[in-house]
Amino acid sequence: MTTVRRESLAEQAAELLLARIGAGEWEVGGKLPGETTLAPQLGVGRSTTREAIRILAGRGVLATRQGAGVFVTAVEPAPTWDAVLDRADIIAVLEARTAIEVEAAALAAERRTAADLDELRRTLAERDRRRTDIRAHVEADMAFHRAVVVASGNPVLRELFDGFAPRSLQAMIDMLRIRGHHGDAADQDAHGRIGDAIAARDPRTAGALTREHLDTVKRLFG
Repeated sequence: MTTVRRESLAEQAAELLLARIGAGEWEVGGKLPGETTLAPQLGVGRSTTREAIRILAGRGVLATRQGAGVFVTAVEPAPTWDAVLDRADIIAVLEARTAIEVEAAALAAERRTAADLDELRRTLAERDRRRTDIRAHVEADMAFHRAVVVASGNPVLRELFDGFAPRSLQAMIDMLRIRGHHGDAADQDAHGRIGDAIAARDPRTAGALTREHLDTVKRLFG
């Protein structure tokens, strides 16, 4: 019988369980043995077995049903958020950014503080200054968009934006290198108008300008 090593017992027990599920020992919908049976098979204690089950439940492989036991719900873990983003087409990422940032811009126009406006102006000026280097310019661009999301006052929108940022950043860098130019005056002006609408507390215009800008970016990838 295979047992686990002494370090990282819960994670190793989870991997061993996952391997046994993948080998067909339990099918989807099948019930796992109780902890008193499973723990000796894994070479760990009952508390470690419970933790291993929690790990696989968090990965979408197992589900605990109160009073009934632990059941197999999948033979392999659900993809992580990072893995989903790594596979996502950049158009899909931009569509998701649009959903996040249009609402964020409208909320920012309603909720922005004086400090938020200072940060928007700072990042907008930095974006203008860093036009000569593609990576520096795109990083400054993302900083401006993040400042808009932060000004929305919604922590969930901020967390979602931060999840998309690395994928969007690299895609924009790659696309602009192929395109051969970046950071023109019209693009800088589009960002300035978003900032102006937020400063003017005009949520409808702020949202519309953000959508228009991201639609323009999406066309560059089309």
